[in-house]
Amino acid sequence: MAELPGIVVTGASGRMGQMLIRTVLDSGRARLVGAIERPGHDWIGQDLGTAMGGAAMGLTVESDPLEAFARAQAVLDFTAPAATVGFAELAAQARAVHVIGTTGLEAGHLAAIRAAARHAVIVRAGNMSLGVNLLTKLTRMVAAALDEDFDIEIVEAHHNRKVDAPSGTALMLGEAAAEGRGVDLDKVADRGRDGITGARRRGNIGFAAIRGGDVVGEHDVIFAGPGERIVLRHLASDRSLFAKGALRAALWGQDRAPGEYDMMDVLGLSEA
Repeated sequence: MAELPGIVVTGASGRMGQMLIRTVLDSGRARLVGAIERPGHDWIGQDLGTAMGGAAMGLTVESDPLEAFARAQAVLDFTAPAATVGFAELAAQARAVHVIGTTGLEAGHLAAIRAAARHAVIVRAGNMSLGVNLLTKLTRMVAAALDEDFDIEIVEAHHNRKVDAPSGTALMLGEAAAEGRGVDLDKVADRGRDGITGARRRGNIGFAAIRGGDVVGEHDVIFAGPGERIVLRHLASDRSLFAKGALRAALWGQDRAPGEYDMMDVLGLSEA
């Protein structure tokens, strides 16, 4: 029987990193072959299981991703934009599937990721859950069906430790709404209102971000028209669904042609 795909998790000490590690270990469909942390981190050189507060598991936390990626078939990466760009280049050298859940990526980061995708499979998504990707598809369909008499507002809520806004998922939903309307999101996005802003500009897509407590993730897409509103909503109560989606993407990417994919491809929703 063929050996199970080897997985490396970056940002191992973070909440999402630890969730990814547990998901791989519990899956029965993959092997955890590496755990990466930034140089100088307290976990470096420790047994991963011990560092996570449990029994030793015989896997040492490393700071050098190149060696770890060389023995892996996939990398699960929910870190920070600059780190992700570096990981993309190294994963491409190793021909490992790179699953990117990092948010806050800007144009320069995305260009570097696209370059890496010429040599290896990259699956990048603002959200790895089935429900959010269905919501994205519905958002595109509803936006295409309604004209600009319906204002589009995207409201998202996350925990108080999230560092970027709007969330990657909110931006993904905004892109879907813009695609449905046949417009460029960068030209119609309204990300902040404060003071005397004047009337809402017709055709804009608005964003609002809420931060507080331990909210895992909540997203509403509101289509507000004359006399009626349509509200599409997704509520996440357990971040393990993102980790399970990431693992699903890593397994799906095995033996695919190099390129940049998203969860719509993984879930078979691209042409649905």
